[in-house]
Amino acid sequence: MSAVRKTVLSALSTIVLAGGLAVGAAGTASAATCPSTASPKIDGAIAGWSLSCSGGAVRVSGWLEDTRMDGKCAMVRIVGGNGEYRTKQACGSGVREQFDFTFAGTNEAQVRLAIA
Repeated sequence: MSAVRKTVLSALSTIVLAGGLAVGAAGTASAATCPSTASPKIDGAIAGWSLSCSGGAVRVSGWLEDTRMDGKCAMVRIVGGNGEYRTKQACGSGVREQFDFTFAGTNEAQVRLAIA
């Protein structure tokens, strides 16, 4: 990957993350490389996920649950080390959603649990 492309992807990731921080009421983020797991809990949401690598790609899979009747949704935001961006929401107290995303060309991802 060229230095220019890395710089552009880095800048885009920063913009996406900054935008995500402005939308989320509360959140926890973790940047990780393979293999890793996390089980974050914030006021109104809980989640669990794992990162695994194979064939030059990172797979982020797990679940999230909305734990509060507040009209907001639990949200997981994932930015792969390649700059790709994915989200998953669970809306309604007790609602649990599964997610499974693969990001090619990287072995890392930043995963964030938030309320939106």
